[in-house]
This record gives sequence, C-alpha cells and structure tokens, in this order.
Amino acid sequence: MRALTVTSLILVFLAIVSQARGSQSSASIDAKSIRTKITALENAWNQAEEHKDSKALDSLLASTLTYVDYDGTLMNKSQFMASVKRPTLHPEQILNDPVTMEIYGDTVVVTGLYREKGETDGKPYMRRGRFIDTWVNFNGTWQCVASQSTLLEKPN
Repeated sequence: MRALTVTSLILVFLAIVSQARGSQSSASIDAKSIRTKITALENAWNQAEEHKDSKALDSLLASTLTYVDYDGTLMNKSQFMASVKRPTLHPEQILNDPVTMEIYGDTVVVTGLYREKGETDGKPYMRRGRFIDTWVNFNGTWQCVASQSTLLEKPN
C-alpha cells in the first residue's frame, strides 16, 4: 500500500513538472511572437513619422497617449500628431538600435536608442537619444500609451 502511495505521488509530481515545462515553452513562444510584433510596430512608427503618415500613426497610438519629447514638452496624441505633421519638419531617417523589451502580460515596455536625421526650418539636423515606449494590448491590438525620449547629444 505504501509503495502505491509513493508511486502515485511520483506520478502526480511528474505530471505537474511536465505541465509546467509545457507552459514555459508556450510562454517563450508567445514572448518571441510579442517581441516580433512590437519590433515591427516600433519600426512602423518610425516609418510613419518619416512619411508623415497620420493614418498609420493614429492606429499605432492610443487615444490616451502621453508623449514627452526630447526637450521636455508634454503632449497628448493630437498634439504629438500635429508636431509630426509640421510643414517645416522633414525627417529623412529614424532608426532604433539597440532595443530591449520587458513583457508584463498585455503590456510591453521598450527601451532603446534612436538616431534621427532630417531637416527642420530649412536646416539639417541630427539627433541621438534614448527612448522608452509603453505598449498595451487592447483586445488583440497593440497601441502605445506612453512615450518619452531624451537627447544624448545636443542637436546640430
């Protein structure tokens, strides 16, 4: 009888361990999928800014967006979108490298470095900075709810 109890306990333990390993495997697959998706969204944001694509930006940014620009300016979504559409601003290239991501369920925090070059008010500019973006999954759609950037070098 004692051998049967020990055997039963071992089988239950092995079942629990097996289930836990299966959960970890699917969690790592989900994490990889989320990282791939968020990387694509970060790149889409850069492209949308470069091309002043307000329709694309509108889909990427939550209506409640809080944006802190590199100069400390605090903006909501409509103010940020207006700043991107300024006729005197002509970004040529915006690149993120490197980035790291932390996943917290339906929230992802992205930190990284960015480089941006273009022309503003008829003068060329180049910026290098650090950013942090917070993405939230709203019923299957990822949107950025908060973003902040800090210059690492004075713009020229």
